[in-house]
Amino acid sequence: MRVVCLISGDGSNLQALIDWQIKGLLGDAEIVGVVSNKAQAFGLERAKRANIATTVLSHERYPDRCQFDRALISVIDNYEADLIVLAGFMRILTAQFVNHYANRLVNVHPSLLPKYKGLNTHRRAIEAGDSAAGATVHWVTEELDSGGIIRQAEVPIYAHDSEESLRQRVLEAEHSLYPAVIRDLSLGVVAC
Repeated sequence: MRVVCLISGDGSNLQALIDWQIKGLLGDAEIVGVVSNKAQAFGLERAKRANIATTVLSHERYPDRCQFDRALISVIDNYEADLIVLAGFMRILTAQFVNHYANRLVNVHPSLLPKYKGLNTHRRAIEAGDSAAGATVHWVTEELDSGGIIRQAEVPIYAHDSEESLRQRVLEAEHSLYPAVIRDLSLGVVAC
């Protein structure tokens, strides 16, 4: 399974995937490309260190989302991707893009969906008095954070938690959850 990861920043989830790949734990999945909309994204350096091809495609070069997404489709299709993994890609994708990769596009979201779609998930969970938070890997659809849930990882919320402490614990959960899901998708353990 040829995997292309889309990033915008640090790339810590990308690094988790790379680490699993280096250790031979990613099943039949292979990260063949990393695409970023930001040239300064540290995730690009992570990919280069692992000898994974990178492409920078700045959204600022395009007059609108549709034209950017068309260019992004062209880049991804050149990698002959079987699975597109959103790993901190901070762009809202158009219906055209999502539909082009229907059942081949996954994301990790820092909440136990369907709770807390969108931003500020940790603050919202703490303010609601929840006893647990977590991460969800889901299929990407046209509606934000609403695609079918593939798998979740739960972490406790402690009385002394801040947004940052909870964010760190959820991120740690993502770093094992996301690679495990990609591995299982490549092995056919999870249906596409």
